[in-house]
Formats: sequence, C-alpha cells, structure tokens
Amino acid sequence: MTFSALGLSAEIVRAVSERGYTEPTPIQAQAIPVILKGGDLMGGAQTGTGKTAGFTLPLLQRLMTKPVTGKAPIRALVLTPTRELAAQVEESVREYGKYLPLRSMMMFGGVNINPQIKQLHGRVDILVATPGRLLDHLQQKTVDLSRVEILVLDEADRMLDMGFIRDIKRVLAVLPKQRQNLLFSATFSDEIKSLADGLLTNPALIEVARRNQANELIEQRVYPVDRERKRALLTHLIKEHNWFQVLVFTRTKHGANNLAEYLNKDGITAMAIHGNKSQAARTRALAEFKSGKLQVLCATDIAARGIDISELPHVVNYELPNVAEDYVHRIGRTGRAGSEGEASSLVCIDEKKLLHDIERLIKREIPVVQVPGFEPDPRIKAEPILNGQNRGQGGHGQGRGQPRSGHSGQPRTGGAPRTGAGGGKPAGGHGAGRGAAPVLHRSGGRGR
Repeated sequence: MTFSALGLSAEIVRAVSERGYTEPTPIQAQAIPVILKGGDLMGGAQTGTGKTAGFTLPLLQRLMTKPVTGKAPIRALVLTPTRELAAQVEESVREYGKYLPLRSMMMFGGVNINPQIKQLHGRVDILVATPGRLLDHLQQKTVDLSRVEILVLDEADRMLDMGFIRDIKRVLAVLPKQRQNLLFSATFSDEIKSLADGLLTNPALIEVARRNQANELIEQRVYPVDRERKRALLTHLIKEHNWFQVLVFTRTKHGANNLAEYLNKDGITAMAIHGNKSQAARTRALAEFKSGKLQVLCATDIAARGIDISELPHVVNYELPNVAEDYVHRIGRTGRAGSEGEASSLVCIDEKKLLHDIERLIKREIPVVQVPGFEPDPRIKAEPILNGQNRGQGGHGQGRGQPRSGHSGQPRTGGAPRTGAGGGKPAGGHGAGRGAAPVLHRSGGRGR
C-alpha cells in the first residue's frame, strides 16, 4: 500500500517521500482513512509505530479540503504533555505540509510568552501546545480557539500521569462542541477510558500492538551489580563495547546530573537533560546527541520524551523505574521502525521487586548477564528506595547514610513516536556471553 492510495494529496505524498517514507506503517494505514472520513478516533500505539504521521497527514489533508474565507482562524489543536514532543509534532506538521498554504505554531512554557503572542497575531492554522502555556494564553485572551475543527490529544496517558487532567478539561470547555476528536495513548487505563467516554463520539478504536508489550526487536538484558558499583559498570560497558548514542535513564534530575558529571570525568562525553534545564540547554544537548558528538545522554523519563532518533542503538536503565509500564516506554526509545536495539538494565538488590513487576508485565524473564568483576556481594542487604534514589548512587563524595538532595520521582512518561518505516542494523557488538550467565535471584514478592 502507498500513501497516495490512502487518499492523501500529491503535495502531502511528495513531502512524505522526501523524508524517505514510501509505505505507511500499520497505524498509519488504519488511522488515516478513519480520520479523513471525519470520525473520532481512539488510537493505542506503541512508541516508534509512526503515530505522529498517522494523525498529522490526514489532519493536513482535512484542512486543505475545507478552505476558509477571511482571516484564517486556528483550525486544529494538538495537545502534548511536554515541550520536546510539541516541538517534534510541530516539526512533522511543517515538514509534511511544506507544499501546502497552511501555517503551524508550537507553544510551550519555559520561554518568553511575548514572541508567542506576536506569532498569534499572524496566521496560525495548526497550533501544537502544552496545556499549561495554552492556559496562560487563554487567561490573557491572546489565543482564540473558538473555531477549532480538529482536536488531538497526543500521549493522553502521559498527560494524565503528569496531572494535566484539569488543564485539559479547562481547554475543552472553550472549544466548539462540534469538532473531530483524536485521542492517542500508549495504554488504556480506566482513567483514559473515562476521559475518552466524555470526549469521543462513536470513536473508531485502533490498537497496533498489544498493551504493554515490549518490542520484539529490542534485545533486553539485566546486569546484576551492587548499587555502589553501578557507575563503574556503566563506564565499563560503554568503553568495552564502544557504545555510542547511549540514552541512560535515571529516576531523578539530581541523579542525571551526577551521573553525567561522573562519566565526563571518566572520559565519556555526557550531558544531562531534565526539567530544570533551560530550553536552550535541552535543545543543545539533544542536537549534540543526535549528531553523535555526545556519546551519552542522561535523562529523566519526562525529559526523554522529545528524543526522536530513527535508529537509537542503546537504552540503559541505570535505575529501574518505580512503575513497570515506564520500562516499556523507556526501552521503546530503541528498536524503532523495524531497526534493532539494545536495552540494558543495571539492577541492584534494592530493585528486585521492581524487576519482578516488569517481568510480570511483559510476560517474560529478561536474560541475565553477569559481568566478571562486578558480581554482587551476597552480604549486602536490600534497602528502600527513598525519594526515587538508591542510597549510595548519587553524587560524588556523598557518604552512605547522608541525606540526599534532589527531587522525588519524576512524573511518568513514555517515548515519542517516529513516523514511517526505516531499515535498521543491529547495534554494536556485545562482549559478554549470555548462555552461561548465572541467574539473578528473583524476588517472589507480589506486584503492586
């Protein structure tokens, strides 16, 4: 099947082909015809499935087939949970609509509001926004949403997890009652279903991957290690296997900063990216990481949202997430659009129950690789994970038992999708053997 066969215009198909995509992904093949017909849609899609193009392409087509007279109002609104995802979606709108007379704008917090107000004075057909900054504009009466025809809630589960439900409802209250609604979510919790029931009218339901199923192209492994030796093991793995473009997840902003500092001192170029960083710093870190200039990016779950690389080879869980579903979102940053990837988790004794919960969720045991010289000390006892941090893993020179600064666990989030299909090659080689690896003693504790 081709994109033109789905009913998209020659101008849109041309823009898509210029980005190297020739055949639609499964969610694009299913979602585009539904959206073109004008119906509401509830889409469940794993990261990397091409979801962004799945709604931006038909959105552009719908707006083009219904031209407006007079001053063009904002006709489509896309709400995203983070500034990075807003930037990625708006870039897709611009790229796919570059041969169309439509104008788009992204709107998020953390930057001066005045340039946004100025841009709103011009033509904006499609607005991509985060809820908080959009509410700022609504309160200042600098944005008019009274003629919105299409609403997209992207990564709705993440927005709910981040506490945006009240903001979303305040935005919905000012939109026209008659409009097309598209809701996309990686998971369908009861809260998501409740939101959908109040928002969607006879929606088509599209799910292209079983819920919470890890991508089979991702090679997953667990490295048992003592909490105090995680940093040393990470350095060893990166250097031993010559890993590049390594996305490393920490639970806290404080942990991301300290880990990046440690890696740099050990000769590995690394930067941290999280909500406390300025937009300019985040943009620079992402650009250097994507170009390959930066070897490692240390990120919290929420900050990793905007990292959109077609063949990201390595994801490392330096610390396992507190919520099992977030593991699936994290490792979904690799193995995208048909390419292969590796997901490695450094697991200490404190995290055995978290590992058990993850394996129960994905319905498989993750292979264990024991690196010689990093065998866990059986005398070390498990300790509670306080404020999202394993004791002894954080900053330099902090003794065990000293209070640790930083933030309690990050809001849950997942991965931003990559559009279209892309060929891939396996990521760099592995040195550690897998067959003879001793089995990590697994917790028998009950899931949450």
